[in-house]
Amino acid sequence: MPKIYRDKNVYEAAMERYDIIYKNFDHIYFSVSGGKDSSIMLQLAVGAARRTGKKISVLYIDLEAQYQATIDHVDELIRCTADVVDAWYWVAMPLSLRNAASAIRPKWICWDKKQKEKWVRPLPDREDVIMITEDSYPKEWTWFRRGMEFEEFILFFAQWFCTARKGTAAAGIGIRSDESLNRFRTIISSSKERFQDYPWTTRVKIHDKPIDCYNFYPLYDWSAADDWTAVARFDLKFNYIYELMYKNGVPISEQRLCQPYGDDQRKGLDQFRSLEPETWEKVLYRVEGVNFGNIYCRTSLLGNIKSEKPDGMTWEQYAVFLLESLGLYAPEVRDHYYRKIKKFLAWWEKEAGITAAAMPDDKWNIQGFRQAPYWKRVARAIEKNDFWMSGLSFSETKGDVKRLFELKKKYAGIIRRDIQSTNKQLREAAGRIEDEFAKEGV
Repeated sequence: MPKIYRDKNVYEAAMERYDIIYKNFDHIYFSVSGGKDSSIMLQLAVGAARRTGKKISVLYIDLEAQYQATIDHVDELIRCTADVVDAWYWVAMPLSLRNAASAIRPKWICWDKKQKEKWVRPLPDREDVIMITEDSYPKEWTWFRRGMEFEEFILFFAQWFCTARKGTAAAGIGIRSDESLNRFRTIISSSKERFQDYPWTTRVKIHDKPIDCYNFYPLYDWSAADDWTAVARFDLKFNYIYELMYKNGVPISEQRLCQPYGDDQRKGLDQFRSLEPETWEKVLYRVEGVNFGNIYCRTSLLGNIKSEKPDGMTWEQYAVFLLESLGLYAPEVRDHYYRKIKKFLAWWEKEAGITAAAMPDDKWNIQGFRQAPYWKRVARAIEKNDFWMSGLSFSETKGDVKRLFELKKKYAGIIRRDIQSTNKQLREAAGRIEDEFAKEGV
């Protein structure tokens, strides 16, 4: 291992940390995600446990929209650690996770029974682990509530683990300080209580109240190169998704098990598409706002969008939701529609005194106002993805055709002749553009 601390390298330093934890704590569990850091942490911990005769536990939180390769790797870890793991907690609960695909729906809930028909995969049914689901979790978990934050859940789990095991506990966390500034701050913060002043430990607190559990970070000073050196030198198991990332041109320093709807959502979705297209199909349709982008990632820019207004959302909110979702994948189209809608609203305000604030959500109940503006009409116009916006009484213009021609150049791989638009003039325009490109050899 390349990094040296006087007379030892990072591997030897990590093994010393395991020995310290095993000697001083009654019960230990390791949080595993299926990523390289937590996987290496667990496998090294198992080696130390075999040497010292210690038993350990494992917490795996299944977030549903995950790579199949990750699930396969977790299966592999279960099999190769069975001799020293006394309890493997496989949690598949409805937890609230970040959805950066929309400002209107900033969160999504994994394993939400209300969305069961959209689940990326079936709820695991296993007998080799302790399955914890919404229908079968410990009765002592009075603190659990549907949609609780992931970060809050792991704190209460630590408290429950201490209470259930009746003793002090330590939780191994597989993070490295060089991977992000936030992770670095987690470890170096001087305000955190530490176990015997070891810099790689922090005491767990719930609402500023400390509990009898310490997090420890045995690989906190490792680099990505150290990870893969350990895998090669000690013949450790690893998630095959990293092999696919490498083949896809992702450097080892940038390889992450990216959440599909996280803050870097476009990269997450694109990564799913490149590495596991079968999973990508399911992921796209799992969360509102993500399936909308499917038409810009995979199919025709001009096809009909098959979406649905989420419950509890007004048609005005839905119209905004569709526009902002468009902006993730084709900002030029979003801006085109925005200009059309703005012009539509300005006309009605000038001619009939109907402002956007005065528009009803779903049609007018006044005779003679059938064609007057309402938000459902605006949302449906966007949803049909008619480039002319004929649903708002616009027709084809030379400027629109020119703009469509420009977009065809940028989105050549996803605008196809066989578009599903119901607008005959739009289909004909797309065909003319393709024919012209064919002549030019574009």
